[in-house]
Amino acid sequence: MEQSTETYDGYLKALTDISQAITSDLYIEDLLKLIVMVTAKVTGVEICSLWIVNEEEKPPKIRLKATQSIAAEYFNDRSLNLDEGVVGYVVTHKKPLILKDVQQSKKFKEKEMAKKLGLVSMVGIPLKIKDDKVIGVLNCFTSITHNFPATEINLLTAVANQAAVAIHNTELIVKTRVIQEELEARKLIEQAKELLMHQRNIAGDEAYRWIQKQSMNLRKSIREVSEAVILSTQLFNNKT
Repeated sequence: MEQSTETYDGYLKALTDISQAITSDLYIEDLLKLIVMVTAKVTGVEICSLWIVNEEEKPPKIRLKATQSIAAEYFNDRSLNLDEGVVGYVVTHKKPLILKDVQQSKKFKEKEMAKKLGLVSMVGIPLKIKDDKVIGVLNCFTSITHNFPATEINLLTAVANQAAVAIHNTELIVKTRVIQEELEARKLIEQAKELLMHQRNIAGDEAYRWIQKQSMNLRKSIREVSEAVILSTQLFNNKT
């Protein structure tokens, strides 16, 4: 990671790319891949990885979600507790962690993997959103000894903070879409139930069970069956 005007321009490019992703239609998986690929490219590190805190798990876990590394050993379904390893340290202490040699650090637990992949130095940067909340960690590894001076830490922190905003906003967008789709589905199901109740002179529970049965028989979602009921009724009523 040589300090140069070209490197700084690369950081600015990374910030711009991630900023643009905030308002894009990228799904969260695509966004995470973009962040690690851009960061690795402009910094020249051996491996860049992104860990995300999953608060829906009990107890919460930190899961590896993206890396530009093609090594299967690195990406093999990894998860940590909030107080475990270097990633857990960064999450709980909410500040960057620099290890000049991962093989000599007691905090770094996966020494065998690091040796196999030729990893030497690393820095972990917390992904912070408002109120200083940490939602993940950006890890960068080099294949040679590297000190990560303050200028690089500041630039990586800027990238990480911008990435945190992008991830947080994307998750909110996804959740909003899911809620909207759920509400739309409920409206369609209720409408289909009312039509069936009127057409077949049956109760609401029986109408819903009929929709469920058709869903299973046709291997279609309950929403799709409800839409079909509504459409068929509209077509019949408009028949001349």
